[in-house]
Amino acid sequence: MKKLIGGALLASAFALPAYAALKNGDKAPDFKTRASLAGKEFDFSLADALKKGPVVVYFYPAAYTRGCNLEAHTFAESKDKFDAVGTTIIGVSQDPIAKLNEFSADPEYCAGKFPVASDATGAISKSFNLTVRERRDGMKDTKGRDITSVGTTERTTFVITPDHKIVATLSSADDGISPADHVDKSLAIVSALKK
Repeated sequence: MKKLIGGALLASAFALPAYAALKNGDKAPDFKTRASLAGKEFDFSLADALKKGPVVVYFYPAAYTRGCNLEAHTFAESKDKFDAVGTTIIGVSQDPIAKLNEFSADPEYCAGKFPVASDATGAISKSFNLTVRERRDGMKDTKGRDITSVGTTERTTFVITPDHKIVATLSSADDGISPADHVDKSLAIVSALKK
């Protein structure tokens, strides 16, 4: 009987995810980190950004990877619409800031329209209860270069209101939404907030 109970407990431990992303109604943890906009580094503070209005914080696995390229490009194309409803966009990955300087300025992706921030240690991702995975050796980006980040974070987007409350959590892992859908859905949410 003890073996049966022990086995059931062990099986349930493996069935449950290690993390569950913060949900609607949770308070968003503040963070400060180095970010890049159009190739220029600066200090980003979530608290400072929230003073201006809602913030869409989107976590993505790595710059110059297929889904992340599409997501960045789609956010860049929609930037004027986010501006029209007073919303800041910030992308967050575990990429080193030097790579993000390039990615933020790349006309094919961020196009200098919104910043991307470095979460080099994964601490910001973990504060949002996101799964952080160690990078596997030999992983290449779409330019054929080695991915040099320490790890990757699951693709998840948070819509946060100025009172630091999360009003939406969009997860590719849980919801099965595409990288471009993260943009469309977060834009619909902040547009509804404006009304």
